Amino acid sequence: MITRLPQEYFDEALEDLTDILHRCVHTGASIGFILPFSRDDARAYWRDRVQPELRAETLDLFVAYGDGRILGTVQLIPAAMPNQPHRADVAKLLVHPQARRRGLGRSLMEALHERARELKRTMLVLDTRSSDPSRLLYQSMGFQIAGEIPNYCRNPFEDRLEPTTYMFKDVT
Repeated sequence: MITRLPQEYFDEALEDLTDILHRCVHTGASIGFILPFSRDDARAYWRDRVQPELRAETLDLFVAYGDGRILGTVQLIPAAMPNQPHRADVAKLLVHPQARRRGLGRSLMEALHERARELKRTMLVLDTRSSDPSRLLYQSMGFQIAGEIPNYCRNPFEDRLEPTTYMFKDVT
């Protein structure tokens, strides 16, 4: 089941979200973090970065439930600038490594698209490490490549820089 996580359920969800982020980073996801990356680091990200935005209603947090816990998540972040009332960013599409290849990433993105339309956010923008498998998912869902920036992000395991691809989708 995919749902938007209400702010009042955040504390209950925190440990599952922490586990997903921690495991995704440790399996090579390029989502802004590098090793070493502890469970405390993961928990701090959710508590200090995401929860305040959720409370302020400047972010929508979607979660995929299964097997009695949260197995995936993605964020929709509407642009705040007055000249971009039609735009939103897609951030941190994460699926627990043990729950991959079940369609959860696609289902999370479909729920995000629906919410974007409700908010009249017709232009979605995201970035992903160019070699990540998520890029293929995004392209299969109609995202187009805007461009690639070389040496944009550090590999989570090695001290080397990698390119990032910026993508967009018109959801009108």
